[in-house]
Amino acid sequence: MPGKTLNDLTHTARLFHALADEIRLRIIERLLDGEQCVCDLTDALQTGQSRLSFHLKTLKYAGLLKDRPEGRWIYYSLNPDMLTELQEFLAALRPDSGESRRITRRCG
Repeated sequence: MPGKTLNDLTHTARLFHALADEIRLRIIERLLDGEQCVCDLTDALQTGQSRLSFHLKTLKYAGLLKDRPEGRWIYYSLNPDMLTELQEFLAALRPDSGESRRITRRCG
């Protein structure tokens, strides 16, 4: 989702939804070591390709992953910009962060 930041609460909710699944967290954990092919992730996570594709799509839609086609395979990697934004958002939630961030509901 180009141009979206964690200041957009809809996007923030989508991000946390993407992180609220054990399989998706395992995918992120695997990608900490670098880019991986769908075929490698399927084997490592012992899951079917259609189920894995659903989880990868969710993570990509939230902005957490980037993909790169090569031949008949797609390679996935973590999106460092979104991880930085997530880290900054979480840091701002700490009471000792020195920042006052308030989530408000907009009417209208």
